[in-house]
Amino acid sequence: MSGTARGGDRSRGRTGGAADGTRESWSRGRRRPTERADADTTESTPRTDSAARTGGTARTGGAARTGGTRTTRTRAGAAAARRAERDRARVRADTTRDSSRTLKRRTRPAAPRSEGGPTRGRYLARRWVAVLAVLTVVAVAYLVMFTSLLGVRSVEVVGTEEIPEADVVAAAAIEHGTPMVRLDAEGAAARVATLPRVFEVVVERSWPSTVQIIVTERSPVAVRKAGAEIHLIDATGLDYAVTRTAPPGLPTLAMDDIRPDNPAAKAAVTVLGALPKQLRTHIVTVTADTPGDVRLTLADGRVVKWGNARDNARKAAVLAPLLTRPGKTYDVATPDFPTVSG
Repeated sequence: MSGTARGGDRSRGRTGGAADGTRESWSRGRRRPTERADADTTESTPRTDSAARTGGTARTGGAARTGGTRTTRTRAGAAAARRAERDRARVRADTTRDSSRTLKRRTRPAAPRSEGGPTRGRYLARRWVAVLAVLTVVAVAYLVMFTSLLGVRSVEVVGTEEIPEADVVAAAAIEHGTPMVRLDAEGAAARVATLPRVFEVVVERSWPSTVQIIVTERSPVAVRKAGAEIHLIDATGLDYAVTRTAPPGLPTLAMDDIRPDNPAAKAAVTVLGALPKQLRTHIVTVTADTPGDVRLTLADGRVVKWGNARDNARKAAVLAPLLTRPGKTYDVATPDFPTVSG
């Protein structure tokens, strides 16, 4: 039995050596976990005790020494494995920390908007300012357009001599308190223009509350007698007013048809309107059978053949020195070749 035991020890010693080589190979190459090395160590220990009981002292001591070396090497490999694992864990932790910091940096600008910070406060403030501005504009527009705050307080009439101001104001029909911005100036001017003596009218706003009506009256250039009435005729041939007394210095339009659409009457009043005032005061009557046969009769009985209503300024310039010559008829129908006869 002792030989069998020693043979087993020797065999196991060799096997143990092989195991040591195997464990050393795993420890150097793949850093095999420590549980297998511990199992080998546990297996070697009973064998050593059995050998001691059978008297194999020398070999048993060698086995013990070999087992101690294997245990030391296994513990060193385990420590190296733990250090490597700690290093890998530290690297993973650093990577996770860096990723978390990067994510926070990327998402940090959006956080105040979702949580409601200064940016949201500024947005709300701007929104309220815009709302207040709109309300202010609406309120001002309402006050200006629909209330009498900036309404008409007075109406002034400018430029009238023959037309009573009350007639102009009544014709304009501008109500006091009407908002100035809603004033129908064109409508008021059109109503005033219906007055017979009005030649032109302009209605203007004078802020904050005054309306001015600027009137240009018609000026008579001739009169027409109809019984006891005196009709005033302007430069357009319009019979616009009736009076009892003829204005001084106006010639009489000696024609039956003085309507503005009568070409002869229109030519006669056009000539009168173009004459200088100092010459017009010497004219007593004007007549025209056709548009090209306008004749003027002076206060002393002399007659001027004017012709048509063209070149009126040139004809007037030629007639002025021509009247210094003695005669009864002065023909300026052709101003380049005037004649005096009688």
